[in-house]
Amino acid sequence: MSDKPLSGKVGVVFGVANKRSIAWSIAQAWADAGARLILNYQNERLKAGVEELAASLGPDTAVAQCDLSSDDEIKSFFEFVKSKTDRLDLLAHCVAFAPREALDGRYVDTTREAFLLSHNISVYTLVAVARGAAPLFTNGGSMITLSFYGAEKVFPHYNVMGVAKASLEASVRYLAADLGAQKIRVNAISAGPVNTLAARGIAGFTDMLKYYSVRAPLGRSCELSEIGQTALFLGSDGSSGITGQVIYVDGGYQVVGM
Repeated sequence: MSDKPLSGKVGVVFGVANKRSIAWSIAQAWADAGARLILNYQNERLKAGVEELAASLGPDTAVAQCDLSSDDEIKSFFEFVKSKTDRLDLLAHCVAFAPREALDGRYVDTTREAFLLSHNISVYTLVAVARGAAPLFTNGGSMITLSFYGAEKVFPHYNVMGVAKASLEASVRYLAADLGAQKIRVNAISAGPVNTLAARGIAGFTDMLKYYSVRAPLGRSCELSEIGQTALFLGSDGSSGITGQVIYVDGGYQVVGM
């Protein structure tokens, strides 16, 4: 790939919250590769932090509020996007949530409310933003989301989030089928455990990192920058034949049986 493989491209990144988030690593990688970006913040409490990060990417980086649990705010956000650009080429969906109590104890004890909330925020929001963005992808492009191996295998304390990630990966395949005629590619990055503020909320996270260091072929999980570089590949023309896939960035852990 060239030094600026995304030069001239425009993208939106949902989920930047702080400089230790996967969304931020993707935004940095895309911006460094020449893309002009539009970021969202969920609410006023997060506005200043996201604006500060956006400013570090350059003066052309735009920011607007969008709480993805609100269809009205999603609609307003894409109206804002249309005021900034006549097309999109890239979209990163880096949003997930489950109530803390649903990540403790047994999955069988998950409440209906926790199940619906986790699927609404972690899965349906991808469908909602893909639908909102698709008309702007007038020249095709790339949409990506974030998954985890807990979608396939049972991880302690992951519970309903693992089930939501399985639904997310199925949604990637169905969206890829829907949007392929528009030359829009839809893929997921399944990252290994990485030291983000969100990950620290999962009980046993430190033990998970240690286990990856013992079992993964590369002797480790992954770095935020490596996830960003994978997103750069998936956003570039170098991945033009790839859609509907889950790309693992986990030190090879996913291939190990025993």
